[in-house]
Amino acid sequence: MTHLARRITVALAAAAVLPLALTACSDSDKKAADDSSSSAAPAAPVTSAATSEATMDQPFGPGCTAVPKNGAGSFDGMSKDPVATAASNNPALSTLVTAVKKAGLVDTLNNAQGITVFAPTNDAFAKLPKATLDKVLADKAMLTKILTYHVVGQTVKAPDGLAHGTYTTLEKGTLTTSGSGESYKVNNTANVVCGNVETANATVQIIDTVLMPPQ
Repeated sequence: MTHLARRITVALAAAAVLPLALTACSDSDKKAADDSSSSAAPAAPVTSAATSEATMDQPFGPGCTAVPKNGAGSFDGMSKDPVATAASNNPALSTLVTAVKKAGLVDTLNNAQGITVFAPTNDAFAKLPKATLDKVLADKAMLTKILTYHVVGQTVKAPDGLAHGTYTTLEKGTLTTSGSGESYKVNNTANVVCGNVETANATVQIIDTVLMPPQ
């Protein structure tokens, strides 16, 4: 075989091998890309239902802005004390605390377990005519009746507990709750302005109107 013939034979052999090499390289690259894509797959998103449930475990409502951010009167601080003590550290509930002390209910509330207190704010008490408020504060029996009407002997929390409920109070009367989302009413008159506040022994639903027991 002449020198020229040998060169042509070698060139033809190299040309035949080249497509096979390129095919193998292409297959290898595709497999690597597929593996990389698989390992980088995004995690499943958190469902909206789980997010909603988590949110309702926290206090909610426009009145929550009046709660101190730190200290014994904050949400964290209140969670460590029994309910009457916790309320005494919250400036927005000072009139209620005065009433509870006058009625001699501090120990009753602090020693109870698993109760819910519908707690009127200072502004709620201010809605009452001064003469009426003074009369109530001076009459221990009447004051006790009104205050115990604000207490339910079980845990009542949003959303399910406040959405549509009828509850027997410590005063032996009944109160009703209704609403949805972050908007709830008690007896169709009082709005829950800061809900699902936890103390060491009770749940507190802070309301904007004093509830009056049925006559």
